[in-house]
Amino acid sequence: MKSTVEKLSPTRVKLSVDVEFSELKPHIDGAYKTLSEKVNIPGFRKGKVPAAMIDQRFGRGAVLDEAINAALPTFYSQAAKENDVLVIGRPNVDITELKDNEKLSFTVEVDIRPEIALPKFSEIKIEVDDVAVTDKDVEDQLQSLRTRFGTLTTVEKSVANGDFVSIDLVATKDDKEIDGGSANEISYEVGSASMIEGLDEALAGLTVGQSKSFDTALVGMPENEKATVKVTVKAVKNRELPPLDDEFAKLASEFETLTELKADLTTRLTKVKELEQGAQARDLLVEKLLSAVDIPLPAEIIEAEVNDHLEKEGRLEDDKHRAEVNEEVRTTITREFLLDSIVKAEAVSVNESELTEYLVRAASRYGMTPDQFIKEVSQAGQITTMVAEVARAKAIAQVLGQVKIVDKSGKKVDIQALAPKKDPESKSE
Repeated sequence: MKSTVEKLSPTRVKLSVDVEFSELKPHIDGAYKTLSEKVNIPGFRKGKVPAAMIDQRFGRGAVLDEAINAALPTFYSQAAKENDVLVIGRPNVDITELKDNEKLSFTVEVDIRPEIALPKFSEIKIEVDDVAVTDKDVEDQLQSLRTRFGTLTTVEKSVANGDFVSIDLVATKDDKEIDGGSANEISYEVGSASMIEGLDEALAGLTVGQSKSFDTALVGMPENEKATVKVTVKAVKNRELPPLDDEFAKLASEFETLTELKADLTTRLTKVKELEQGAQARDLLVEKLLSAVDIPLPAEIIEAEVNDHLEKEGRLEDDKHRAEVNEEVRTTITREFLLDSIVKAEAVSVNESELTEYLVRAASRYGMTPDQFIKEVSQAGQITTMVAEVARAKAIAQVLGQVKIVDKSGKKVDIQALAPKKDPESKSE
């Protein structure tokens, strides 16, 4: 097989492929077998009909069509690989020449990932925030610990922000209770705005036994529709916090004194802020590269993705929403093109252990077991997508090790030192 590539635009190429007929033989043999299983000829079992009789029944052209349809994906993929073409989207194939027992020639026009001229990473400088743990940061952590070890005490008073209440809720629509719209003895922190919009305002000033109704939108209701919710206060409680002293340090941690606990919190917060530095550096690097690099986009791919998105939403005629989706798709594809070009430039590969580690973390985020998550992504054909995500993250990490990173005070930041230490026995490709 011989192939050449012609660049039609920065995002589209034309592959021209010539195939010797001898290379088609396995596919022609397969075509005869496939067709022989579709015909009943007295004296012959299905799948065992001679080629001459297949030609007589179906015609040689039908055999060639079957063989070529089966062979094209293989020759197309081989041509793309030989010419180092990273194809995306659906190919348009045109058979340009077919001579039985001599040759097959065809062309493929297809969108590709553009060649992107990346800057020298060693010349890039990024400035991140300083790592600074303040007294307030430590005090906030201590307050959070005190809250965890606090106790609730029933009081007789009107409800105010910061109180904990036990409440009953009943939701109705058109004076009829909504299915599943009632709940009793719910514990709720007033002012947290963590349950239903309007609940905090309705509770303010109520006392035990009092009720109040308010209109609000509920999850699952059509847009612009509201239900009426009646809230009844069953109890009002205050949270009493333990004193901030050495006894509290013993209760809330493995330390004997409050001073030791504060020192440990400072160390932990410092580590968190250093990791935040790393995340900030990553985001700033991608942002800087996106603004500095010219990344042409394939119009047909973008239009197809936008139409697919809008069709699923039933909003193909919504021009305003189309513009929003178009911008989102362009942003996503631009970022993917950039990261994939870095993967290629850095020769990044993903080994099995790295993919497994990623899948285990992803399973945890979705509240699934690793086996269950891997099974679902495999059935959905998303493993390749997962591999790409791991490769992109790995590529950016490699580039961060090459750029110059300083904090606002001018101090050099060693991003590599923040990375988790690998098991010395583990190996990566």
